[in-house]
Amino acid sequence: MTAPLAIVVVNYASSALLAQNLVRTVDDVRPAHVVVVDNMSSAAERATVRALADEAGWTLVETEANLGFGGGMNLGAARALELGAEDLLLLNPDATITADAVRTLQERAEESRMAALAPRVVDGSGRVWFDGADVYLSDGKTMGVRRRGTRPGEQRWEWVSGACLLVPDELWRRTGGFDEDYFLYWEDVDYSRRVVAAGGTLQVVGEVSAVHDEGGTQGRGPMERAKSETYYYYNIRNRLMFAVKHLDDEGVQRWRRGAWASAREVLLRGGRRQFLSPWRPLRAAYRGVRDGRRLSVTNRRSLRPLSPEQDGRRYSSNSDVTAVDDGQGES
Repeated sequence: MTAPLAIVVVNYASSALLAQNLVRTVDDVRPAHVVVVDNMSSAAERATVRALADEAGWTLVETEANLGFGGGMNLGAARALELGAEDLLLLNPDATITADAVRTLQERAEESRMAALAPRVVDGSGRVWFDGADVYLSDGKTMGVRRRGTRPGEQRWEWVSGACLLVPDELWRRTGGFDEDYFLYWEDVDYSRRVVAAGGTLQVVGEVSAVHDEGGTQGRGPMERAKSETYYYYNIRNRLMFAVKHLDDEGVQRWRRGAWASAREVLLRGGRRQFLSPWRPLRAAYRGVRDGRRLSVTNRRSLRPLSPEQDGRRYSSNSDVTAVDDGQGES
């Protein structure tokens, strides 16, 4: 017997993806609970998500503002634990996973309640999107584990993607969930470090897969590579936030010096055609570098990683949140 499972999803203007992906996953996996946190985007989107949750029997947690990925996941996980879940499957709206894959992850979780478990993640065409990743301490570059041979002997930290991640209740409580300072991007890299600091382990279960339609939540078609300004800004800014939270002064300065080189690498993820009209990506890069550097100078002390006890206090109550429980039970 596996532990009671909750699938936790954060929605922001992605109700069409919930209808397409989450409904299919839930029908196959049949978890004890499904918790959807709707970060406020519009009244129309809220009404659509309410109707979808009501029809499907999901628990809906409504926020009055956009709390970001980490803030939304923390609220959803807290509600799932209140409902009696013992395994939390954190899932993006643009991701799907099968019952067999989830069963394997839960079996691994039974072996260690202090392991964060990620499947291999592929895109819609079957290409590997994630099968383990590293962040390199020399410059803050993130790379898949398959590319370790290009940087032999360099100091690195492993991390697991938050696009599809199974976390046992014991580990979640020990770590306190995601750090909400990031808002979007790098929070899974940060969480991976705090899992290790709490005595946990990171495991990529390569024999099972999830499918991730990268960019689905940004509304892009399959042939469009360009990212949103939000993507560029937070990826660039949060690299330096992570440095402040986890590196010594020398490491922070080293990452600061490489801020523009790193920003260029992030921008190129969106392809070169976007630079035919470069104002928006360059504006986002400038703001990301500027704000990241400010954080690394002025907020060094206040941005230290939160202890689980501090995190627990942050997530214990929120007057701007309404939980709507439609009571899906175990099947």
